[in-house]
Amino acid sequence: MPSHTSLSRTRPIGVFDSGFGGLTVLQQLISCLPQYSYLYLADRARGPYGALSPEVINTYTRHAVEYLFQQGCPLVVLACNTASAWALRNLQQKWLPAHYPDHRILGVVRPSAEALAGLPPGALPEHPSDVTGRVAVLATAATVSSNSYGLELKKLAPRVELIQKSCPLWVPLVEEGEIAGPGTDYFLHKYLDPLLCDPARAPSRILLGCTHYPFLYDGIRAIVPSGIEVLGQAQIIGDRLTDWLARHPEMRERLDTLGLERLAVTADEEAFERYGALLLGRKFTVEHATLGA
Repeated sequence: MPSHTSLSRTRPIGVFDSGFGGLTVLQQLISCLPQYSYLYLADRARGPYGALSPEVINTYTRHAVEYLFQQGCPLVVLACNTASAWALRNLQQKWLPAHYPDHRILGVVRPSAEALAGLPPGALPEHPSDVTGRVAVLATAATVSSNSYGLELKKLAPRVELIQKSCPLWVPLVEEGEIAGPGTDYFLHKYLDPLLCDPARAPSRILLGCTHYPFLYDGIRAIVPSGIEVLGQAQIIGDRLTDWLARHPEMRERLDTLGLERLAVTADEEAFERYGALLLGRKFTVEHATLGA
């Protein structure tokens, strides 16, 4: 692990989530784009964000993004669906032009909606009405109530029928390390069984619309019939950030290519190191971060 001194002068890609979930995205980004440096921030002190009000989500997300910008990140990926759903547009359209006009913030909702509709990155289909079918998004209550996936799919593929279902107990399971076992299976069935009870109405594709949920993938996949595709966001975001950077050379030139990694958390650093290592299968060092009051 490189020293903090060497990392402090990098120009990394910032990755933000309220907890452990975004580690799946970080791992995939490192796999897809290993040449870049990364700074991962987890707001464990105030997360998870899924049950918070839109106003609080906006404020907390702005604090996190500003921290990452101040640490040298010219580009930040909101790996948190809740933050992407409620805060991204406001930050991009109002806050960013006024305070950091040369920086960029990307979210996970738009690229995930493209993948959910079966579309290539960054482009509307030539004939949107030709894209049909029934798909589902499993997400936090805040993401579902924002209807962000519904709005994106309406633009991308208006004839695709979308089922949105909140699974409020899945994030606490992951945050507490309960990713397998009879108790976890009970709560997986609690949300999946109603979605799958009528085979004629079942979706053909399910998006795990929270970056915590891939840690439950094995249990979810065991319940969902093999004919239904289950999409995790890490691969989607890795592939689509690769495509985005290919189309934005001005940002590529601003990122360093030292291949370094740094992780920061607002609370429980030791627990984050211990449990994160179990989730990812490798050890890493975590530093403390203090966000805006």
